[in-house]
Amino acid sequence: MRRKTLILALITAGLVMAATSAAFSINPMHWFFPKTQFGTASTDAVALAQAPTPAPAAVPALPSGSTPNFRAIVQTAGPAVVGVTVAGLHTADPDEFALDPNDPFFQFFRGLPGFQWRMPRQGPGGTIPFRSQGSGFIIDSDGLILTNAHVVRDAKEVTIKLSDRREFKAKVLGSDTSTDIAVLRIDAKNLPVVRLGDAQQLQVGDPVLAIGSPFGFEQSATQGIVSAKGRSLPGDAAVPFIQTDVAVNPGNSGGPLFDGTGAVVGINAQIYSQSGGYQGLSFAIPINVALKVKDQIVATGQASHARLGVTVQDLNQALAESFGLARLEGALITQVAPGSAAAKADLSPGDVITEFNGEPILRAGDLSSRISLARPGETVRLHVWHDRAAREVTVKLGRAGDGTRPPAPRDAKVAPGQLGLSLRPLTRDELSKAQLQGGLLVEGVAGAAARAGLLPGDVLLDINGTPLKSVDQVKAVLEKKPKGVALLVLRDGDRIFVPVELE
Repeated sequence: MRRKTLILALITAGLVMAATSAAFSINPMHWFFPKTQFGTASTDAVALAQAPTPAPAAVPALPSGSTPNFRAIVQTAGPAVVGVTVAGLHTADPDEFALDPNDPFFQFFRGLPGFQWRMPRQGPGGTIPFRSQGSGFIIDSDGLILTNAHVVRDAKEVTIKLSDRREFKAKVLGSDTSTDIAVLRIDAKNLPVVRLGDAQQLQVGDPVLAIGSPFGFEQSATQGIVSAKGRSLPGDAAVPFIQTDVAVNPGNSGGPLFDGTGAVVGINAQIYSQSGGYQGLSFAIPINVALKVKDQIVATGQASHARLGVTVQDLNQALAESFGLARLEGALITQVAPGSAAAKADLSPGDVITEFNGEPILRAGDLSSRISLARPGETVRLHVWHDRAAREVTVKLGRAGDGTRPPAPRDAKVAPGQLGLSLRPLTRDELSKAQLQGGLLVEGVAGAAARAGLLPGDVLLDINGTPLKSVDQVKAVLEKKPKGVALLVLRDGDRIFVPVELE
């Protein structure tokens, strides 16, 4: 396997273990998991499962400026934190989880439970049996549990292990990949529960605590501070993540993040790592987001998300100046899907959304997360910067999953000098295939355009707010000797604004 594949597998699927006996296997499963975990529980264990566990006393509120009592938080909330063990089948590349013994990373990963030199395909269709370990927490005394969707992905069997070592088979009520939230239920009563907090009250610098099962080490507690709020991660625009420096490792996924009073404010979901282990950057899903998704799953078995129908990006100084904005705030629209809510509201590429229902939009991720958590069919108010003027737009949101993005033309003669681009208009056939009204194909790149990152094969759709159908339009803009231009570019189906500083 490629090193990257192994690292991603460890990070995104909790702690993953092969259920195979391949040659050269290093698989000391008994180090972390009792024999009854995946088998039949003993008679004593079954009897114990009927006994209620009294909930401990609540942790008192944290006075301003004081140090949190982490010992009390662990004693109070720890019994409501559970281990989540998943067994199932998934498909993989032939080399998945393979690592050359001469690779320097081999010595690091060889000690992990379940690590193997090579994991061959097994089962129908090249599937691989697996077992994975994650975390979760009880939010209802009748057995309702929250965890990450990626923890229970491809699950055939889910086992919940309580802090007192009782085990229960769990039912997955539903999971939502957009927010990475899953809701489980076990058949038990009088269970200890966590106290739920409000992630919106968190501030950067506030103390936080995580409890979970990193690498299978159950009931492990780690602490740190809130490093940032509202982080938008690649591929996860629906969630405004809480960034912390709490030590979170594979197996912590789905576990709770507590504030200084012992209330759950997030669900530990991801780490940023170049080694597969903790490197100081961990990310949690705000509990407010998780509870909205939970309510939908409990009611209907699934979660639905609203859709505006735009692709957006952050502003930088050059783009803000090109659009006449005084501040680097807002979500810049690069693409509007045909027939979408945005199209019906006459939004267009180059518009900048600065407010959503009265709340400021500072970055593109702010807009994505607010829309995703809104209800399909909900009417919202947007403040939009359009053609160097502010306006308010009322939009009825659609449902996520509706609509498709047009493909980018692939084919590859006339160059306006300053910009460093060799351009030609798209042919009628190219326009039809790409579902475009106009555009110029980039055939060559040099100078300022090359420094800005433009590439041959890009399609230039717009320059400084002017839709393009001919090279003469580009020349007309450049004749005004601007210091820079904002180009709307179509690349691989995505539309992005690219600022170009001119010589």
